[in-house]
Amino acid sequence: MASKRDYYEVLGVSKNSSAEEIKKAYRVKARKSHPDVDKSTGAEERFKEINEAYQVLSDPQKKAAYDQFGHSAFQGGGAPGGTGGYSSYGGYPGGFNVDFGGAGFRDPFEIFEEFFGSASPFGSARRKGGPRNGEDLHYEITIPFEQAAFGTEKKIEIPRYEVCDHCSGSGAEKGSRKTTCPTCNGSGQVQQATNSILGQILTSRTCPNCEGLGEVVEKKCSKCRGAGRVKEVKSTEIKIPAGVDDGDTVRFPSLGEAGEKGGGYGDLYLTIRVAQHKEFKRSGYNIYIEQPISFSQAALGDTIEVQTLDGGVNLKIPEGIQTGTDIRIKEKGIKHGNSRGDQFVRVKVVTPTRLSGKQKDILRELG
Repeated sequence: MASKRDYYEVLGVSKNSSAEEIKKAYRVKARKSHPDVDKSTGAEERFKEINEAYQVLSDPQKKAAYDQFGHSAFQGGGAPGGTGGYSSYGGYPGGFNVDFGGAGFRDPFEIFEEFFGSASPFGSARRKGGPRNGEDLHYEITIPFEQAAFGTEKKIEIPRYEVCDHCSGSGAEKGSRKTTCPTCNGSGQVQQATNSILGQILTSRTCPNCEGLGEVVEKKCSKCRGAGRVKEVKSTEIKIPAGVDDGDTVRFPSLGEAGEKGGGYGDLYLTIRVAQHKEFKRSGYNIYIEQPISFSQAALGDTIEVQTLDGGVNLKIPEGIQTGTDIRIKEKGIKHGNSRGDQFVRVKVVTPTRLSGKQKDILRELG
């Protein structure tokens, strides 16, 4: 048997490391080497090695024995179903009887889930089978400026997995019944025993025959071939809320993919792209428009028509207004909930370029 690597080397810690430092190192190593993340050859063995090291170094009694006697402290195995503790502690060199196959054994994936949760970022938990919700879908959609301001309803077509209408998602051909899986006897899990100098290590996995359901069908559905779902184009009406801005993402529950083996639907996430408007500019829920006026309108004042999202409205220009001045029109901006932003009209005074002699004399008198 090949010699084992030093447990401290496996976790990348020193003998003087604290329990918290050992736990932190384990978290980092376990994340990187988890078989759902690391697809390289030998990843699962490395993951087992990391967990084996942690099971020893995280236990003060086992760690003390390992520090004194190394791997030989655990030679002698221990029969499955034992007490899970040490025996003959003072009887070295007869060895320490450590039972990793009985009550004291902890599945590496169980330890991993204890730290990171069964809903880990690496996909479905390995120890849990059965129906799974479908994948979420992510798409982009471009809408006009006005539709973003007021909201809109759109009919869209989404390529996605749908529940098979031939078998209603069961994966079984009509008239075919389900039976208990002969591989896992209905548990949805299979166990594998591996002998090591630490004793017998058991790992549980999703049954490959029934994929964790605990049942198999006598004859698979002729349409979906047992998957319970088929790829189709879904036509549906969606409502885009008023006030969305460019880059916003809107979630539509249950418009994603159908799950396998009767699992629920995922969600649809639509990222909104808002087309630029030729006149209006947006800032939050307010909008801005630039309005040219003549020199005389700026000096004497006037009433002019300006465009809003609701159409043309009359706007009073006060006399003596300066270029760059903003005039607010209340509640003519972007709608959001039961409110609306404002519209700001930015005045731009156009300086005349062709003046008669008389006009120039008048301006000189004004100056």
